[in-house]
Amino acid sequence: MVTTSNSSSNGQPALRFGIIGVGNAGGGVLNMMRDEPKVEVVAAADIRPQALEAFQRDFGGRTYDSVEGICRAPDVDVVWIATPNHFHCPHTVLAAEHGKHIVLEKPMALSLDEASLMVETADKHGVKLLSGHTRAFDPPVQTMWRIIRSGEVGAIRAMNVMSFTDWMLRPRMPEEVDVERGGGVAFRQAPHQIDSLRFLGGGLIRSVRGTMGIWMEGRSGAPGYYTAYLEFEDGTPATIVYNAYGYFLANELLPWEMEAGAQAENRARVRNGINTGTWDQARAKDEMRTASMQGQRNALEGGGAPSGPPRQRFQSDLGLLLVTCERGLLRQSPNGIYVYNDDGLREEPIEVKEGGGDPTIEEAYNGIVLGEPIFHDGRWGMATLEVQLGLMRSARERREVLLEHQVPVPSDLAH
Repeated sequence: MVTTSNSSSNGQPALRFGIIGVGNAGGGVLNMMRDEPKVEVVAAADIRPQALEAFQRDFGGRTYDSVEGICRAPDVDVVWIATPNHFHCPHTVLAAEHGKHIVLEKPMALSLDEASLMVETADKHGVKLLSGHTRAFDPPVQTMWRIIRSGEVGAIRAMNVMSFTDWMLRPRMPEEVDVERGGGVAFRQAPHQIDSLRFLGGGLIRSVRGTMGIWMEGRSGAPGYYTAYLEFEDGTPATIVYNAYGYFLANELLPWEMEAGAQAENRARVRNGINTGTWDQARAKDEMRTASMQGQRNALEGGGAPSGPPRQRFQSDLGLLLVTCERGLLRQSPNGIYVYNDDGLREEPIEVKEGGGDPTIEEAYNGIVLGEPIFHDGRWGMATLEVQLGLMRSARERREVLLEHQVPVPSDLAH
């Protein structure tokens, strides 16, 4: 537990964060923390001077040009690691060795050996390791879980999720489309879908049979498509689909989100620029980082303004999620979850609590400050990573891959 003289607005200790990596992911985290009453951002580390200048201007915290420097800071309770994927393992190990608790962006690591080392090091030094930041934390998935737990629609019998995004058309650093460094959608986006299905389905996936698609010039041979069949230990089937090439967006199926085809011409222009090498990707990436820190939406997605508070909205990186149960079906709705049952159809609204915080930060705070068990810990993250790696291996070898490192959802989990 954290002991500090600093207090949040509710009188409880404030959790003091240091952000490692102030890029697109880190900038989004910083923007998310602006209105979090339980946390204080006190420091950031990055190798880019302009990123540190922007952080100091907007947040006023101290800056470091090395990971070791911020890990030595005595007033940093927990570090949020948002560096490129191939640095997740060494940066986690370094932070744990300096006694810092850790919140880690997805994917957890590039291999099971790395993930195992990260878990062992955190255990050895007595620090908490939270492996996120996926859509399994978000209110729509949590609401589905509560409806299922209530028994209203019976047990889960099948799950299907599909996402169509413009991920491959967004500005990318070289490592984001380099599979050897954790690039491509199977590494960077699959955790959203896999984590959510594991959470709803009990955690234990028996096997995966998957394939991937590499269909775009100018993206270093990184996959922009995957699909997989997952079988849980109890026999429940699940399918996942992710298409990141941007010809069509999944939220075009949802009339409350945007008009079909919105910004399609802009996406076509960017696609042509990538294929011909004429798009100024470095400049676009800097603009994307700035927009992320300021809480702005991806400019390519455009379209009409989505309805509802941000935490209720359709999340494109998860996609359209259909959960078939014994006596009904669940899917996203404009204000929450549609429940199809024997009585017909109703909408279960998502109630956004006044002052309610981000669920990842909430879990980190409760685990680190209040000493509660962390559900999305390193072992949970390692199990999700195993499914990702199994999907990629299955695609290479064209066969079903059995899994060995799965962990269950705690039976006493309460949300």
